[in-house]
Amino acid sequence: MAKDKSVFTCTECGGTSAKWLGKCPSCEAWNTLIEGAAEAPAGKNRYQSLAKPQTVATLSEIEASDVDRQATGIDELDRVLGGGMVAGGVVLIGGDPGIGKSTLLLQALDSLSKTMRTLYVTGEESGAQVALRSRRLGLGASSVRVLAEIQLEKITATIAAENPAVCVIDSIQTVYSDQLSSAPGSVAQVRECAAQLTRTAKSSGTSIVLVGHVTKDGALAGPRVLEHIVDTVLYFEGDTHSSFRLVRAIKNRFGAVNEIGVFAMTEKGLKGVSNPSAIFLSTHGDPVPGSCVLVTLEGTRPLLVEIQALVDSGGPSPRRLSVGLDRDRLAMMLAVLHRHAGIACLDQDVFVNAVGGVRITEPAADLAVMLAIQGSLRGRALPRGFFAFGEVGLAGEVRPAPRGQDRLKEAAKLGFSVAVVPKANAPKKPIEGLTIHAVERIEQAIDLVRTL
Repeated sequence: MAKDKSVFTCTECGGTSAKWLGKCPSCEAWNTLIEGAAEAPAGKNRYQSLAKPQTVATLSEIEASDVDRQATGIDELDRVLGGGMVAGGVVLIGGDPGIGKSTLLLQALDSLSKTMRTLYVTGEESGAQVALRSRRLGLGASSVRVLAEIQLEKITATIAAENPAVCVIDSIQTVYSDQLSSAPGSVAQVRECAAQLTRTAKSSGTSIVLVGHVTKDGALAGPRVLEHIVDTVLYFEGDTHSSFRLVRAIKNRFGAVNEIGVFAMTEKGLKGVSNPSAIFLSTHGDPVPGSCVLVTLEGTRPLLVEIQALVDSGGPSPRRLSVGLDRDRLAMMLAVLHRHAGIACLDQDVFVNAVGGVRITEPAADLAVMLAIQGSLRGRALPRGFFAFGEVGLAGEVRPAPRGQDRLKEAAKLGFSVAVVPKANAPKKPIEGLTIHAVERIEQAIDLVRTL
């Protein structure tokens, strides 16, 4: 018998190669080519049909209005989605196993089912397992429709027959199409099934939520084109051993990106946290050295996060370790402290941590990190009610952070009273109960905190 032809497909970009290569010839990613069965070629007339030209519209003449949204009944989820579910929108949500993806979506469908038709397609569990989980969550009287199926053609036929307003596919890696010979979860199957479900959503107006697996690095499994097909990409973050979960939007065609929702895992499922700053602030009896509160910006929401630093003698090979912050940026901040503020940590171990498991990516955390490091090194605690934010450049200048007024008002609302901020972020009118110290350089900030 003739051997079936195989093709190597890149998991990052979906490009193909006739033989295995260490580097993908399309996107130049390393070790991403996976072998699979080659698909049969299409008919000869596939590209010979002549399509009629379509009508082209001028952009200024196209009528556009805000899309209608359907609230899920879970405020934190609605915040991440940009206000709620959009008709015909496709949402991809990923996260570690057991972190709460299916639980959150089942709760959302139960809330939506009170006013509209919903469908839960499960490919990893039976209908009885979903029913048991719903009863554990206190949703025994739920009217959510459930389908246990993994064949794409049957799923799309059921969606057409049921015509639900919202449909959840759990998960996209288990769905397969009879039109392809490759196994479920392969690059070709995931790409084709996601594309077909997206076409179904756009044509029928059904909002579809796809649950995606993640790799050991935390990225969504499957081809990277999967994230380009959908309208919204959400990531579940947090430790499965902790009771708190973060849902972050990294792509949203209908709302702001980098918006986060904060949830607490309880016996009755995931509950939204109305004041997320409380979980990111430690409850010290008295101020301790090496701690500084930062007002960071997550999407449209200002959050207060405690930055902790520990500086200890490290010997000839000191370590630099950061949790929740970029390690390379930490090395840069230590160099700036040494050059412009005279604070040397060359023979010291430096550990920096963002409390609560939050991940901070914005450079406005620089000033708070530096003040926490100098406080730990000198053994002096910052005063109670103190916070700081601002980006620090290589020349030692303190640069402004976006939406500084919102950060200051959020901290004042939570009872903080002393702030060190960039001069450009100083408000023109005083904020009640808040003493603001504006600085232009890092050495000014260091000298200032010594006198507080």
